[in-house]
Amino acid sequence: MTELVDIKVPDIGDFDAVEVIEVMVSTGDTVQIEDSLITVESDKAAMEIPSEINGIVREININVGDKVAQGNTILRLEPVADTASSTTPKEETNETVVTQKEPAPEAVTVPPTEPSKPVAAIKDNSKSSPTAALPVASINHAHASPAVRKFARELGVDLNRVSGSGRSHRILKEDVQTFVKQALSQPAAAGSLGVEAMPDVDFSQWGEVESLPLSKINVLTGKFLHRNWVSIPHVTQFDEADITDLEAFRKTANQDYADKGIKVTLLSFIMKAVVSTLKEYPRFNTSLDNSGLNLIQKNYFHIGIAVSTADGLVVPVIRDVDQKNLSDLAIELREVSGKAREKKLKPSDMQGGCFTISSLGGIGGTQFTPIVNAPEVAILGVSRSKMQPVWNGSEFEPRLMCPLSLSYDHRVVDGADGAAFAAYLSRLLSDVRRLLM
Repeated sequence: MTELVDIKVPDIGDFDAVEVIEVMVSTGDTVQIEDSLITVESDKAAMEIPSEINGIVREININVGDKVAQGNTILRLEPVADTASSTTPKEETNETVVTQKEPAPEAVTVPPTEPSKPVAAIKDNSKSSPTAALPVASINHAHASPAVRKFARELGVDLNRVSGSGRSHRILKEDVQTFVKQALSQPAAAGSLGVEAMPDVDFSQWGEVESLPLSKINVLTGKFLHRNWVSIPHVTQFDEADITDLEAFRKTANQDYADKGIKVTLLSFIMKAVVSTLKEYPRFNTSLDNSGLNLIQKNYFHIGIAVSTADGLVVPVIRDVDQKNLSDLAIELREVSGKAREKKLKPSDMQGGCFTISSLGGIGGTQFTPIVNAPEVAILGVSRSKMQPVWNGSEFEPRLMCPLSLSYDHRVVDGADGAAFAAYLSRLLSDVRRLLM
């Protein structure tokens, strides 16, 4: 048996130990010189550690989360002879796209997990096909290991269109496979609704520019919102609530809660009012099933609250709002908002919502059109309240008015119900006593 070779951590600079944040190979994998094996991260940067030789991975000695230092063994390789088919990163930069050499450029090969099963070709559509022939530079400059870039090049996949699920948005082999599977399952140009893609623009021709990567939350939220916007027929109903009396009551309540360190915000009242309105108009507390032919009626009341963080927008869910009082909601709102900004929310904390509230009252603005948070069918936008002169029948008097924007899925809710929901909610907020009924 060939003697195994230990691949060790090289000189990593002035660090005693760094954390392993990604293991990029598995036992049995064949790697080439310069193929990335692991990614380590210090408090300043992340770096990949490549293989020094060609070989087959026989033993992995570390796991994600381990601390390693110079000289620690990463894994053990069984050396293999270099072959003419091996491609180093230097050679990659000079060769043309593999799909250009194939007799059928539009054909996409399935991942190596099922080599015996042929795959149907994507229809020839050079303008819209996600696997059309690509410039090598678009692949080589992607945030992925050399092995993944080579894999993408062989499939003709533009890595700029693939979302990375690895640490720091690194594109993994599985991400490329998922992209190809999605491309095979959809008709050409289905993802763009037949609309031509935006052309690439070289902005540097007009001045100095800088490329700023989006955060992972930005990327995921953007895709989610785009899907909702193009697949849901939105209607937005605008209204406003006279919250003069509610605000006076809220200030009094906060004085009573002051010794307990509890501060009740307007959002707590709005959440209670929304639940009462959902009970009055239960169609807003539903979701369409995948067939689009049936409604799933929910008999619980979990309200999502949009929270802005440094990395983007997240929507934690407050559960069983109908069973909690104002002080309970005030405490929980403060806790989930803190967890959101500290990046401590779990995926389960953002699932299961019935209805979402997006409040921009603390920032400003008069009205806006929030996008429905599918699979919910409606979302409420709240803008900044302001004093306005309101006619009381005999004279104008100053009243504190709160703008409301209700967006809903027109497949489920018609205009009359949308207006009725907004009007009912407005009445509840205008007379806080109605919340007790």
